[in-house]
Order: sequence, then C-alpha cells, then structure tokens
Amino acid sequence: MAHPAVRFTLMVLGGAVLGALLGYFGQCTSGTCPLTSTWWRGALYGATMGLLLALSVRSS
Repeated sequence: MAHPAVRFTLMVLGGAVLGALLGYFGQCTSGTCPLTSTWWRGALYGATMGLLLALSVRSS
C-alpha cells in the first residue's frame, strides 16, 4: 500500500498527464474548444479532475 501523499500526488499528476494528452491529440483545431484547444489547458483540467478524485477517495 502506497503512502497516502504519494497516492494523492500520483492521482493529480496522472490526471494532468491524461488531460495534456487529450489537449495535445484532441480534435479541436480552431482554438475555441476550452478543453482540447491547447495541451496546457487539458493538463490543468486533468489535474483538477485528479485532485477531485484524490480528495473523494481520501475522505471515504
């Protein structure tokens, strides 16, 4: 079993990586899609989702 801080960090970083990949390989080329227009926006969104998931797992 991993230390809770390590698991928390991995969930946030994993979300950021998945979001960045979605933003980089996403289908939006016009730049108007908030999630997939740039890789860093996708990374921020993914990190936020990872944070929310980590907090929900930690509190239960």
